[in-house]
Amino acid sequence: MLDFLKTLTDPQSIIHYGGLWLLLFVVFAETGLLVGFFLPGDSLIFISGLLCATKPQLLGVAFVPLLLLLMAAAILGNMFGYWFGRKAGEALYKRKDSFFFRRKHLETTKAFYEKHGGKTLIMGRFLPIIRTFAPVLAGVIKVDFGLFMVYNVVGAVAWIGSFGSIAYFLGKRFPQTEQYLGYIVIGLIVITAIPVVITWLKNRKKTA
Repeated sequence: MLDFLKTLTDPQSIIHYGGLWLLLFVVFAETGLLVGFFLPGDSLIFISGLLCATKPQLLGVAFVPLLLLLMAAAILGNMFGYWFGRKAGEALYKRKDSFFFRRKHLETTKAFYEKHGGKTLIMGRFLPIIRTFAPVLAGVIKVDFGLFMVYNVVGAVAWIGSFGSIAYFLGKRFPQTEQYLGYIVIGLIVITAIPVVITWLKNRKKTA
């Protein structure tokens, strides 16, 4: 079990051992399942775009179909998260913390949502934890489903399209970029985590 979880948190392992289908499942899980908040979405999309340019045989799919499949997985993931939030309702705030669920993540997302409104569903795509809990929170507060879907699609296209395209064209222009994947992953984690940490600290001060 621990080995499997370790594989899921390593973007390169996901692609090398699981291929396209595990890649799509991880994107779906991180954007739709509460247990997916620890999954490496940003770095996974970046690496898949990069490898599609340098080692296309690993995924067995061309770049454009890859983007469309990833976008579909992200959209469906958010829809599932929204449905779960609608069903769970306010009772979700009373749920006890566990390995796969932290109430503070929901509260951080709520603080972010209170500041940015529906745009959280777009901006949150680029932020770990927020992108997992934003659709769930939208379901809890019963955001209009039609409006939710607009934000959902726009967010998925912007997130997948930007990370995937930048990586793909970097791979085409500078194939040696693949040698620095470790540093790229660390950089993405740090950069995308900063806004989440800031929001959490501000929310903590308000409740202190």
